[in-house]
Amino acid sequence: MLKGKNIVLGVSAGIAAYKTAYLASMLKKQGADITVIMTKNSLNFINPITFETLTGNKCLVDTFDRNFKYNVEHVELAKKADVFMTAPASADIIAKAAHGLADDMLTTTLLACECSKIFAPAMNTRMYNNPIVQDNLKRLEDYGMEVIKPATGYLACGDVGEGKMPEPEILAEYIIKALKPKDMAGLNVLVTAGPTMEKIDPVRYISNHSTGKMGYAIARAAMMRGAKVTLVSGKTELTPPIGVNVIDIVSAADMAAAVKDKAENQDIIIKAAAVADYRPKAAADEKIKKKDGDMSIELERTEDILGHLGAHKKEGQFLCGFSMETENLLENSRKKLEKKNLDMIVANSIRQSGAGFGADTNIVTFLTKNDTIQLPIMSKDEVADKLLDYIIEHRN
Repeated sequence: MLKGKNIVLGVSAGIAAYKTAYLASMLKKQGADITVIMTKNSLNFINPITFETLTGNKCLVDTFDRNFKYNVEHVELAKKADVFMTAPASADIIAKAAHGLADDMLTTTLLACECSKIFAPAMNTRMYNNPIVQDNLKRLEDYGMEVIKPATGYLACGDVGEGKMPEPEILAEYIIKALKPKDMAGLNVLVTAGPTMEKIDPVRYISNHSTGKMGYAIARAAMMRGAKVTLVSGKTELTPPIGVNVIDIVSAADMAAAVKDKAENQDIIIKAAAVADYRPKAAADEKIKKKDGDMSIELERTEDILGHLGAHKKEGQFLCGFSMETENLLENSRKKLEKKNLDMIVANSIRQSGAGFGADTNIVTFLTKNDTIQLPIMSKDEVADKLLDYIIEHRN
């Protein structure tokens, strides 16, 4: 994704500058060409040699440095940049950028850039919440720049609150997002993911082995491509993708309620969750005590969410389900496709090595009324993009 991309990292004064070194290293390993521009005050927090070692490029500080390779360095660098991220972005740099000031190498290059610009504010929580800083951040957004909401936690000054720069992995996600084609811009996409948990008593429940990885990969891919994404998720150990509206649920009934509430306004619905087909007919209010002999639990059907969506599908809405089978994969999946009035179903078998619950890879077959497309083993991120490619091409 990042191979051959030119990324400029602006570093202003802040203790969080050390995180930018990790970010530079991460991006370099993914094939990007990284140039770092530092403010003079940021030199008090990290040495430019660190960035030069990590990126293989000269770290720029002085606008009038005569030891450069471009005719007018800040202009030439601005021309070739695909993304410009300022991290950490101090209150000073935010103010200058918001008002078009250009008095050093970082701000002159930033002003000359026409690429995507991203700011990661990092400062004391009282500074961040100051109305002047908030007005400046809003001004950046009004000019089409992206502002990353800072994390909340313990700050270097000893305060606790908003103002922490997000971790490098999150910053990298924003850069990847900026580089992705936005072929799903304007579309509302609903994705379900993970398992449901059906209560037996306050201690026990019925569930399955779903980790949510496939659904989260789909939600992330759709967000990266510009869609407005809602992710209805059972309990998982995964970090939600950036920029996605996550609705946390526990039971199949919870998921049904959340999906029904959002379905009407969705252009695309992808049901990747592993929803329990049955739940205890009566959940105990107190822990069921162990007794001699066997015990049985009476079960009842949960609501067929996918069937409901198929029966109430609005005109122009694309509905995709998932089918996991242990036998007769294509036959059983095609029956589900027709019975539930789906536009598409993604079939995979837990019998195949590299597919199924918990794995980072998957082996799937796309089934529609007219197509049967078998894909080789690939990462779940790759499957997600292949799935969205097909939907975008065929949804109309």
